[in-house]
Amino acid sequence: MCRNIRPLNNFEPPATRDEVTAAALQYVRKVSGTTKPSQANQAVFDQAVREIAHLTQHLLDDLVTTAPPKDREVEAAKAKARAELRYAR
Repeated sequence: MCRNIRPLNNFEPPATRDEVTAAALQYVRKVSGTTKPSQANQAVFDQAVREIAHLTQHLLDDLVTTAPPKDREVEAAKAKARAELRYAR
């Protein structure tokens, strides 16, 4: 999985449209192998991002879990602590 794509399920508040679109963009960039498509491929690239964001939102809306929602701030603090340990070397 691309490191820039973050889990979006089971957060309170739920993932925003911008977060879903950012994840879709990262996915399309990874699969296409480019961060900036040529002019000839821009329309196809943008369409893929829109479609994947749409499907991702449906997935997030339909997933069911019994786990309590995660707190974004707590999860961000955990990630920061892990990064500090990883990059302190």
